[in-house]
Amino acid sequence: MDLFEYQAKKLFADHGVPVPTGKVATTPDEARAIATDLGGRVVVKAQVKAGGRGKAGGVKVADGPDDATAKASAILGMDIKGHTVHSVLVEQASNIAEEYYASFLLDRANRTFLAMCSREGGMEIEEVAATKPEALARIPIDPLTGVDATVARQIAVAAKLPEAALDGATELLVKLWDVFVRSDATLVEVNPLILTADGRVVALDGKVSLDENASFRHPDHTGFVDVSAVDPLEQKAKEKGLNYVKLSGQVGIIGNGAGLVMSTLD
Repeated sequence: MDLFEYQAKKLFADHGVPVPTGKVATTPDEARAIATDLGGRVVVKAQVKAGGRGKAGGVKVADGPDDATAKASAILGMDIKGHTVHSVLVEQASNIAEEYYASFLLDRANRTFLAMCSREGGMEIEEVAATKPEALARIPIDPLTGVDATVARQIAVAAKLPEAALDGATELLVKLWDVFVRSDATLVEVNPLILTADGRVVALDGKVSLDENASFRHPDHTGFVDVSAVDPLEQKAKEKGLNYVKLSGQVGIIGNGAGLVMSTLD
């Protein structure tokens, strides 16, 4: 299950990962109220489960409540890569000195966990990996020992983060690993991870994918489900304890295991 940015940041905050202060709005008037409460410059960010929001015009800086209202009006209802924007995150604008990238993920190919970190943040990590592979540190993580301060600092150093960011990044990476493990996630990603002008390291964005096979251990995660995006037939099947995937066509297949079903479809 993929989370919206605001949900990922709530998960981060619950585990002590520093994030900007913000709230979700579903109308321009709600965006105005949040901007008024926050004061100063704010950022209005489209909440869709897709990358490239900034390039699509889904992330805008507003100078105050009136501007936040106008920006929210422009973003709400937008189509971003086939996703309609139904809500926006309105949060305090950050004074960014530098942008980095950090993530923990399940490395299925090597049957282990992997940390990835780079000084080249704020852009798609696939582009960094393709054009500057030396700029992306890939550190295998032993699941039995995990990530403590020593390992976290090794990750930050391998990514060539500047001295000014090492302490903050080390502390944040330890907490980010805690999110990854305790939430039974398959991915936690921060892009960008920022160094502020006053020397703080903050998760400016957040992406989290949770392992639904572990949902029985996390009844609190039911609040993360985007009900509006769930197919009614799939939801009905789930309520009856069945795994059902709706596809096009008129032929239905009942099988014991996804591999068998996919082979039958092929």
